[in-house]
Amino acid sequence: MDLRACACGAAKFERQHRLENRTGVLVSVYEGACAQCGRTRSFEFTLSEDRPPAPPAFGGPEPSRIIDPGEFLWISDRVSAEAGRQLLSTPPAEHRQVRPATAYAIAALEEVAKFLPDDADRIPQDRFVSERGRAMYAQDPTRFTRKDITAALELKRKILADIDHFSPPQG
Repeated sequence: MDLRACACGAAKFERQHRLENRTGVLVSVYEGACAQCGRTRSFEFTLSEDRPPAPPAFGGPEPSRIIDPGEFLWISDRVSAEAGRQLLSTPPAEHRQVRPATAYAIAALEEVAKFLPDDADRIPQDRFVSERGRAMYAQDPTRFTRKDITAALELKRKILADIDHFSPPQG
């Protein structure tokens, strides 16, 4: 929802959530007023009949129909950069606090991988449907190859494993 800015340009907004049953179809509705201009913002997502995956995962086995691979990579990059800054500026014993963000960045990158056709070495250009997604692809198409996505996932998973090793959960 924060990827889709209000008409005034503000991205974030305070929102309320509710579930609605619409003729046997479960719909997740998020609504709230834009803090900048006051317009009502509303997002509706039809829920799958399958049980949703546990957080931080975004969705089931199929690629998203709402967020394109470039947007998911953008999310992963932003969260990873902030988590990396925190990891570099805190002692290893405190790295546990960065674990949720690191897991979220991995989940976003796993969503990117879902856009890879089984028989292809890269995500087809026509899968990039948002302005941000197309810009991410244009900036560096090699980031959307199977090789680069796999390498990035391996690195992020190693960072997560290091957090778990050097800063295990307390209790």
